[in-house]
Amino acid sequence: MNDKLIRELAKKFQYIGDIVYLRTPESGLINNTYIVKCSDGQQNRGYVLQRLNTAVFKNPHQVMENIERVTEHIRLKLIVQGIDPHGRVLQCNRTKDGDVLYVSEDGEYWRSYDMIADTQTYPSAETPERFYNVGYSFGEFQLLLSDFPADKLHETIPDFHNTAKRYEDFIAAVEADICGRASSVRDEIDFVTSRKKIATLIYDGIRDGKFPLRVTHNDTKIDNILIDINTDKGVCIIDLDTVMPGSVLNDFGDAVRSGAASAAEDEVDLDKVFLRLDMFESFTRGFIAGLVNSLTEDEIRSFPLGVQIITYELGIRFLTDYLNGDKYFRVTREGHNLDRARNQFKLVADIESKLDRMNEIVQSIG
Repeated sequence: MNDKLIRELAKKFQYIGDIVYLRTPESGLINNTYIVKCSDGQQNRGYVLQRLNTAVFKNPHQVMENIERVTEHIRLKLIVQGIDPHGRVLQCNRTKDGDVLYVSEDGEYWRSYDMIADTQTYPSAETPERFYNVGYSFGEFQLLLSDFPADKLHETIPDFHNTAKRYEDFIAAVEADICGRASSVRDEIDFVTSRKKIATLIYDGIRDGKFPLRVTHNDTKIDNILIDINTDKGVCIIDLDTVMPGSVLNDFGDAVRSGAASAAEDEVDLDKVFLRLDMFESFTRGFIAGLVNSLTEDEIRSFPLGVQIITYELGIRFLTDYLNGDKYFRVTREGHNLDRARNQFKLVADIESKLDRMNEIVQSIG
């Protein structure tokens, strides 16, 4: 999309000053994001302008209703604690008509947030110390929402972390084989089907009351947290589109899957892919400290299981998307989703070989 169109869209929101700068970040698999900076001659302000992917989020109004409710809840909790919420929680910008969404003439949905100064995101945690801080921030996020009624939130993507449903969708994709790709990935298909028994464990645990239903982020990658450039501590959790009811095991597991992995999730040299136990331990310590006595014994004891299952689930999703013709995840090369799936399955295998040690680490902390 060209600068002229972005400028016209930006004018639909209550920005202060004239636009002096536009930039497109080099990240994000789902939504299209633009950075807009404005000046009124005295002060510069930054805004994030984003187009929602309605193929993924089919009801943008429900997405934004969830986001407004949880951010307002966090804002009020921080104020009660005597903490200035500015820069600690996302602030939605409204359109000139007073809405949180602008619908363009071509039917696209746009939203905007204030930029938070002196922060940045990172593609990886890099050090155990930073990953501890990330863990603490994600734990604190859940703690701030621990008294929010999770069942009052919309399910913005139905069955998002229902691994059993992801497995069923995968089997359907294999059987349909609409792109004729199944015969070339038999080893990957066998890897998934041989682990079918773990697909139901978290979902059944929620249903049976073993694991509490919580407000969960559901996409706890490190690049979904803004890091203070001076203190290296997390200050604000972002990308709240998938905030909805779920299990803490999914949030813990996905953070470890993405942050404690030794390589990027599309690394094709599988010898480089394994779980770093030092990073796992650091995140676990930070996460438990951030949630400060809010976790159940069953939840803490099941953390390694959460890492195993969520990694398995994402591998399934990548392989399913590959079989279906790359409709969900943004790809930049031929076979990109297949590379991602193979990467995650290698990580699953390594996690399985380290489960005993992971359990020992969790027991020593919890």
